[in-house]
Amino acid sequence: MSRISAQNLPDNVAQVAALPAYDRAAKRIGIVHFGLGAFTRAHQAWYTDRAMESPLETGGGGDWLIAGISLRSPTVGEQLNPQDGLYTLAEKSGEGTRLRVIGSVAEVIVAPENPSRIKALLSAPTTHIVTFTVTEKGYCRKADGGLDLTLAAGGFYPLLAEALAARKATGIGGLTLLSCDNLADNGHQLKRLMGEYLAAHHPDLVDWVAAHCTFPCSMVDRIVPSTTDADRAEVEGLLALRDEGVVMTEPFSQWVIEDSFAGPRPAWEAVGAQIVADVAPYETAKLRMLNGAHSALAYCGLAAGYTYVHQAVGDPALRDMALRLMREEAAPTIPAPEGMDLAAYAAALIERFDNPALNHRLIQIAMDGSQKIPQRWLATLAANQAQGRSCPAILSAIAAWIKHLRGQNGPLDDPRAAELSEVAQNAEPVPGLFGPNGLIESDWVPNSAEVALIMEGLAR
Repeated sequence: MSRISAQNLPDNVAQVAALPAYDRAAKRIGIVHFGLGAFTRAHQAWYTDRAMESPLETGGGGDWLIAGISLRSPTVGEQLNPQDGLYTLAEKSGEGTRLRVIGSVAEVIVAPENPSRIKALLSAPTTHIVTFTVTEKGYCRKADGGLDLTLAAGGFYPLLAEALAARKATGIGGLTLLSCDNLADNGHQLKRLMGEYLAAHHPDLVDWVAAHCTFPCSMVDRIVPSTTDADRAEVEGLLALRDEGVVMTEPFSQWVIEDSFAGPRPAWEAVGAQIVADVAPYETAKLRMLNGAHSALAYCGLAAGYTYVHQAVGDPALRDMALRLMREEAAPTIPAPEGMDLAAYAAALIERFDNPALNHRLIQIAMDGSQKIPQRWLATLAANQAQGRSCPAILSAIAAWIKHLRGQNGPLDDPRAAELSEVAQNAEPVPGLFGPNGLIESDWVPNSAEVALIMEGLAR
């Protein structure tokens, strides 16, 4: 079976999939993206693809092709480069599968193989935006939140710093540096961490970056499960072409971006993105409600023997637990702006979790828990504790996470696996994990009643 490419999209593909309605060959690269995994291909690349084909009178069009950078793995490049960057986005629901061929990705570069190409792209006057989905651990933070300079040496920081130095030297202007990761206050964190790297290695750039670059916060909400061989086979059957880069997702999508850009940008708002003054309420709602409930369902669902999110939320006890977490524990801590109905948001999330067509694996959500739970659970616990309220749903989820650390669900996939596993084996693991000197730093220090509830969950 031939692979999808710019040369072999037959006419009949248009009968089963939407195709880019612009001339890709006439477009230039305007965005460089670190971490071109399935998540960003299901949101940012999808929004950008449609923005380039939207009418000029709405600000659409423009040169906004994306160059993706993989810091280590060649996998995405092997999927997309032989396909001219093309891939199929499949939106799955109970009503069926809807396909769109995405044309916004121009190329994928594996950083160790071609650093000079990356520097050239980042330094080009036609590049205006750098975006990031490197996951929480890709920011190379220490336990106290500061930058780990040793880890940062193998991340995006050196590549970006060299390019910023080149831009300063040639006078072509700064960049919009836009984090799209599930990281609380992501833009401000990126700004602080980049500043720490520059202060250590390029102190002459600190003031220039502050004056010429911006770091907008953003929030992305779209469920993107791992693509399976069965998914690829399904799309191949529909297209009559092989697509190694297929991405599966749900029909729902939300992208909220702080209106803070250093230069031109795509007309993302013309295709549904929200450009706002303050992202924080949207981000907090997503982290504490959607992501918080997702992680709880992951650890509790795995403990109950389930594989997928829709199976876990189909269990009445786990469904009730997720709803209590969102409505009674997370929602009261969120400063909702006018027009945001958090009760309706919780109900809509449960409906999305129920989608049987996605097959979103719980073990995928359970990965890297030490990087996720501070903003998903611990911030909610701290806010409620300050008001004298308890969070039994989150505490039961913490008990399930500790069981996960003990290996109940198989080998632990976490950047701090060794030390977490060791502490979790203790007869009383809570102080070692969450106390004043615990491994997971947060504003929440469990009181005796909360410790008792966690230990009760561990005993079950």
